[in-house]
This record gives sequence, structure tokens and C-alpha cells, in this order.
Amino acid sequence: MTGPSKRRGRPEPMQVVKGRRDRALRALVDGVPWIAFLGIRFERHGDELTAVMPYQEKLIGNPMLPALHGGATAGFLETAAIIELSWSTLWEDVESGAIDLNDPAVLEGLKFPKTIDFTVDYLRTGLPRDAYARARVTRSGRRYASVHVEAWQDNRARPFAQATGHFLMPST
Repeated sequence: MTGPSKRRGRPEPMQVVKGRRDRALRALVDGVPWIAFLGIRFERHGDELTAVMPYQEKLIGNPMLPALHGGATAGFLETAAIIELSWSTLWEDVESGAIDLNDPAVLEGLKFPKTIDFTVDYLRTGLPRDAYARARVTRSGRRYASVHVEAWQDNRARPFAQATGHFLMPST
């Protein structure tokens, strides 16, 4: 044997793990008024997040078409990118139970990455219906991260917008 032997304890019950994951996601999302204004929610499947922006009349920018407002679309994409980046940063601590999400000091200490730049490509008209987005962290370091995000409505293979962003990571 070349190193100290690690004994694995019994795995935690799945409901305990799911509860910890759900609390972590709520801690990220609930404190941001912009997310509530747009009505964005996040669906979590393991470590994968899908952002959902339910259709609301206030999100229409051009009532003649009608089409989603470009600012709402960009805000949706940027929100999905920031939450995904924050979630991926917290994931290991959440999984191990290293952070106590019942401690208010931990929740108050959560800091989001700051946007350096964010480029949106509007690929087609955003229709008056629910929108979905998934972000993928393409590079993540201690100080800097890059994220790519795509938004779709009825068919994930036909995105209506995509974006690439660069972010300054919060200092620990």
C-alpha cells in the first residue's frame, strides 16, 4: 500500500443529496431580482442545469411580429451563463457537504462572477412561447472563465440565440 487507506462510509441517502443540491441552486437564484423579474427558473438534472424563461406578454419587443425583446433574450442568456458558471464552481463543495447551506453567513457570502464581455448572436426570431437555455463552461480558472450558451424554444437543434461570455471570477 503506497498511501493512507481511505475508508468509504455509507453513501448518503439520495434525498439528502438532492436536498443539498436544491438548496444550493435556490441560494444562487433566489437573491437576484432580475431572475425573478424575467420569471427564469432552473431545472436541475444531476449537475446539468436548464434555464427556463416562461412566456410573458411583457417580454415581447415587437408586437407586430410578435417577437421576444432582444434585451430579454440577452438577459436570459447572460443569466443562464452566470448561474451555470457559479453552479459549476460550487458543485464539488455542495456534493461533499463542505459548505453548510443552512448557515446564513454562507449564503450572504456567495459572490457571482462579473461579466467582462458578452456577445449575443440572434439567429432567428424568438417566438411568443417558453424559451430554454443551456450553458457550457469552456474555460474556468481562478481569475477568468469563458462560457458558451444556447437558447431554443421548440427544438433544441434549432437555437434562436447563442452567446459567448468572458467573466472575472470572484476572489475567494
